[in-house]
Amino acid sequence: MVSRMFRLVTEVDRTRRDLLRTRLRETNTTASSVLRALRDTPHEREFPLHVWVLDDRGALAGGLVGHTWATWLHVTYLWVDDRYRGTGLGSALLAEAERTARDERACAAARVETWDFQAPDFYRRRGYEVVCVIPDYPPGVTEYTLVKRLA
Repeated sequence: MVSRMFRLVTEVDRTRRDLLRTRLRETNTTASSVLRALRDTPHEREFPLHVWVLDDRGALAGGLVGHTWATWLHVTYLWVDDRYRGTGLGSALLAEAERTARDERACAAARVETWDFQAPDFYRRRGYEVVCVIPDYPPGVTEYTLVKRLA
């Protein structure tokens, strides 16, 4: 009966994606007093937060790409060139992003996802706690989600 009434389509469609996002946002805002309270505040939207380390020639030695939303810093990427690993650049990048998020954007917490072969111990040493472990994502790899209170 469902197949006669509906047609399932598998295709990339940005217009439908945007409509779906809008409708989901409306549904979520209606269902959650917390999301309703975020409406029309500075914390309602995602704001990019990027921190870069350049070497003496201006070349990229490392960087952090993330964003802030709803009083949270979300670290999307953190990378340091092999030549500079172990020199404190990763710690400096993360500390600057946390400082900016806390002091300039009123964030109270940070989150990051990382794989087992990347940096879960790096984040743990900087006060992050594992809140989620997903084995075999992708197959053969474990993904960790870590969080830290900034205040």
